[in-house]
Amino acid sequence: MKLAKTIVSIVFLSSILIGCSNNNGKADGYGNFESTETTISSESNGKLLYFTVEEGQQLKQGEIVGLVDTLQISLKKEQLLASKQIIKSKSKGVLSQIGVLKEQLATAKISQNRIENLVKANAGTQKQLDDINGKVAVLNQQIKSIEIQNVSVLSELKSINAQLNQLDDQIQKSIIKNPINGTVLVKYAEPSEITSFGKPLYKIADLNTMQLRVYISETQLPNIKIGQKVTVKIDTNNGMKNYTGTISWIASEAEFTPKIIQTKEERVNLVYAVKIDVKNDGSLKIGMPAEMWVNNDSE
Repeated sequence: MKLAKTIVSIVFLSSILIGCSNNNGKADGYGNFESTETTISSESNGKLLYFTVEEGQQLKQGEIVGLVDTLQISLKKEQLLASKQIIKSKSKGVLSQIGVLKEQLATAKISQNRIENLVKANAGTQKQLDDINGKVAVLNQQIKSIEIQNVSVLSELKSINAQLNQLDDQIQKSIIKNPINGTVLVKYAEPSEITSFGKPLYKIADLNTMQLRVYISETQLPNIKIGQKVTVKIDTNNGMKNYTGTISWIASEAEFTPKIIQTKEERVNLVYAVKIDVKNDGSLKIGMPAEMWVNNDSE
């Protein structure tokens, strides 16, 4: 009899302890799973020559998934390249003129030095010296004038190169590369459609790690911190399934409870939003409801 009373007492105390650890069987927070969704848009105008994205497809960062027609850009590039060759030929002609004049100038300076020495020795005339000085001055002026022409040619060549760089950038942007690892959520375009800059092509999200957004009261706030491990539970056919989550963000300001949360009385309370990172085993979906339990012993 005493043994039976002892067993009853142990069971009673155990039920009290379990009830306390389970917070009366209520979770510390309720919310829904979400993920950072990225909408990929076209950076070019034209026809989609091909577009291989499908909803549910796993894509890797940097993977090429489509191409916008670049025919007109390529034709314009060929035209600019032809113009560049003409300008380079013009620049070579100018440089060759400068080379010839510099050779003449060097010869004239030799004559100038010789005549100066002759004049000093009274073996030459002042007219000879004036003539050679005038010739040197004219050659210097001609060289400066042609150098100015070459600057104009080089500026034109620089402008062509800038336009070519712009076209190369447009061609690169016509190649649609997937920017992140993730799963395609929505597809907005099909091959052969006409697209334009900024037009959405598809939406992608990394579902390997999901974020559970829950809302907690001010009294719960001191009990949690960023980096803390918590238990996350979802409903299954066999009861509740547990995951380990890590608190990654806590709102700095309070807000009114969203309408999706429970009763009308709870919706008028001020709460703080909390995000919990949970490793996805394939069962977690965007929008799926879940519970947060701060005490991991409450499983």
